[in-house]
Amino acid sequence: MTTMKTKIKVATYSELPTGIGQLALVEDEEIVLFKLTNGDVRAIENKSPHPKGGTLTDGLISGNFVYCPVYDIKISLIDGNVQAPDKGLVKVYQVFIEGNDIYLEL
Repeated sequence: MTTMKTKIKVATYSELPTGIGQLALVEDEEIVLFKLTNGDVRAIENKSPHPKGGTLTDGLISGNFVYCPVYDIKISLIDGNVQAPDKGLVKVYQVFIEGNDIYLEL
């Protein structure tokens, strides 16, 4: 059984601040968008992989990584993997930029 994927507009590229998380609520999921200094946009679930939870919206961006603002866990914005010595995984979303519009594939 195949599932249909849908592209949903979540933001406007020119309005997305660089290096600061922007929250998007899509189908009851909190997703945080990050525009990197090279202009790329990444999207991950807004949930820290730490057992005590937390959000990533206020995370610090460095290259293709976000650091959990509470627990300082380093998370890849490309594949969602937590970097050693910590463990975990955060869901990432495919981002499409068409003109000035940002879409996610769900």
